[in-house]
Order: sequence, then structure tokens, then C-alpha cells
Amino acid sequence: MQGSLSEIDIRSILQLLELGQRTGELMVEAYSPVTNNHRGGQADRFGGKCWLVFCFNGRIIYAGESENNLSRLRDYLHRYEVDTVLDQLQVSSIATVNAPEYGYLWLLLEQKVITPAQGRTIIHGMVRETLFDLLSLHSGSFIFEMGPPLAPQLTTLEIDGLLKKIMKQVQTWKTFHPHVQSPNQCPLIPNPEKLRQSVGVHAFETLSRWADGTTSLRQIARYLNRDIVTVTKAMYPFVQQGLVQLLSKETPTPHDSSVSLSIRSRVPRIVCIDDDRVIRETVESILNQNGYEVTGISNPLKALGLVFQLKPDLILCDIAMPELNGYEICAMLRSSSTFSQTPIIMLTGIDGFIDRLKARMVQATNYLTKPFGENELLTLVESYVGPGNPHQPPAERLLADELDHSLNLQPAPESSSA
Repeated sequence: MQGSLSEIDIRSILQLLELGQRTGELMVEAYSPVTNNHRGGQADRFGGKCWLVFCFNGRIIYAGESENNLSRLRDYLHRYEVDTVLDQLQVSSIATVNAPEYGYLWLLLEQKVITPAQGRTIIHGMVRETLFDLLSLHSGSFIFEMGPPLAPQLTTLEIDGLLKKIMKQVQTWKTFHPHVQSPNQCPLIPNPEKLRQSVGVHAFETLSRWADGTTSLRQIARYLNRDIVTVTKAMYPFVQQGLVQLLSKETPTPHDSSVSLSIRSRVPRIVCIDDDRVIRETVESILNQNGYEVTGISNPLKALGLVFQLKPDLILCDIAMPELNGYEICAMLRSSSTFSQTPIIMLTGIDGFIDRLKARMVQATNYLTKPFGENELLTLVESYVGPGNPHQPPAERLLADELDHSLNLQPAPESSSA
């Protein structure tokens, strides 16, 4: 079962899964702002996000975003004062590929950091939060794949009961517009003295505790074990009166932190892993002419060793390759701290939902559909590592050639391609 949310809404999809007692994985992707504009619609706050909902016999086991981000779990653990334990854990073997957050939660249970009751409370909160976002979604694509259930299981939730409650929350949420536009907005007190005089000492102290300009409405809801609508409704009168302001919270992404001064002051180093010689030479030609240092590699097995020596600022990786495909390479690189934040762009010949979803599941940063033009490639590369240096010194470029030689890779004539 797959299609567009313009043809069937999330509520109906979930009801069908419950009626059919389906077991498997529902994947939903919001259209990115650019894609959505092409379709004649308006981009919403979910542009480009992707969610996973795991079902067992028509009931929900777990739900969350596909990104390998533990910030949500950390917020839920905060209420039990054990959020710092996450920094001490080694990744669990449970659900590490498609649901790392769930794997870490089970590891906390196994080590008795949290109790089963606390674990169930966290999962219930995560599922409700995810469904709230999905039921608020206006446009996107979905696919449901039958398969074995996510295991082990701590709890299952009835879909119909959840839908009724969360649909009411979504309707209430709409009444907060335009004063409140996103659960990720952060309340801030612009004039503390004015607020104190208006609400009294007790209310002032309560608001001051949370309205710090850095803690979002959604985080407050997680900390307090309340739903987002309850928290926002309590804050809403003060927002209307101007006693509390809501700031947009910019979520840092890997490429934001990776574009450091050191990268901008030297030649950005790019590696292109693709068994298609034409693609490699095209990438090298375009990027070399625009001041980047590029190494093309055809053999995916040898590519891993070379990448670890080169330590590139960005990696372009084809999906369909023999021996190791692009998803496997990306997953291997992401398992190393060396490349946990390095932008990895997947190259795909098919602009399909499944390809994009799988790329997200292995923590790829973005994807580029082949064939692509010069402007498209340059725009994407520059967005992650900045502009190239047209006056790059030869010494920077020679490093890749030396490494090629040390690994017995045979470059193509007048090219560094392997």
C-alpha cells in the first residue's frame, strides 16, 4: 500500500491498518518546500521530514522520525533525571538501523536505568507526539511494507482510541494560529517586571522557569509529561497579551556544524564513490573547475579504506553498486565517529520515495537524482561545504593521488578516478 496524502489522509491509512490487523512499517515523508511548490501547494513546517510507524496486528508498537537523533529520548528521560546516562551508552543491537531511538530505550531498560512502567510511558508519549505531527500533515507520500514486527515489544497501542483523542488536539491546536505556529517555538519573557506585575509572584516564577527562549513548547510538554496542546493552552493567554513571545527555534543540522573556518580557509575535499566512470568524471570535471579537490573511486570495497585516509569534507555515494551498495557504505561510515557529521549525499538514478526513505534511514544527509546538471551539483555541494577555491594549491590535490597509489588503485587517464 502506497500513495500520496492528497489521495488518502493519514487517519484513513491508520484505520485501514487497524482493520486489516496489519504488521509492518508505515513510512511517511512530507514534501520538501521546493517539491511541494512544484505541486502547486504551499510548503508547511514539516518540509522534508520523514516518520516511521511500526505496527503489530493493527496496533502501534512505536513511532518516531526516521532521523538518528536522540534529542527526543533525552527530553523524555529528563523528567526521570537520567538523561545524562545516554552519553555513556554503547549503541544497542536492537533496531539500530530503522529505529535507533527504540534501541537505546531498550538498552536503558536492560540496564535498569528506567523501569518498564517508565519505558511504556515514554513510548506512549512518543507515539502520541508522532501521530499529532502526522495528523497535522497536509501533503506528502506514504508506503506501508508488510514485515516482521519491531522486536522486542514493550507495549502496543490501539489506533482508533488514539486517533479520536489526537484529532481533537489537532483541531484545538488550529485555534492558536496565528499566535502559535509550531510546537518548536520557544517562549521568552520580553519584560519580566511587566509580567510580574500582571500575573503575580507564583505565576511569574512558573513562567520564568520555562520561558527562557531556548526551551520549546514541545520540550516543555515532554519534561512535564503533558501533551503539546495542554502546555500551549496554558501559555496562550500570555502570548496573546504580549507578555510572552515565541521565538523560532533553528534546529542545527550536521552540515551547519561542519562548515567551520578551517574548511572555508582551505580547499574543500570531496570524494565521489560511483562505479560509473562517466558520472565520476563528470563530478570531477565540474567540481575541479570550481575549486574543489575531488577524488573519484569506482570500487566500493577499496573506497572505505581511502575515505578514512582522505577524511573528506563531503562524500557523494552512488546507491546501486556491486559488492557494497551505497546504503551499506553510508551505514558503515555513520557507525564511525569520524564520519558521524560528514555530509553524505546519495546518488540515485530513480527519484523514488523508497530510495529517499532508505537514504534517510542510514542517516544520509541528502540525495541527488541522476542525471544532474552543473548548477544542481554545485548548489548542493556549496550548501554543505561552502564555495571552492579556484586558486587551490597543487599540494592539496596531490594528496588524493598519493593515497590512490598507496592503495593500488588505478586512475583513469588524466583523471583521479579509480
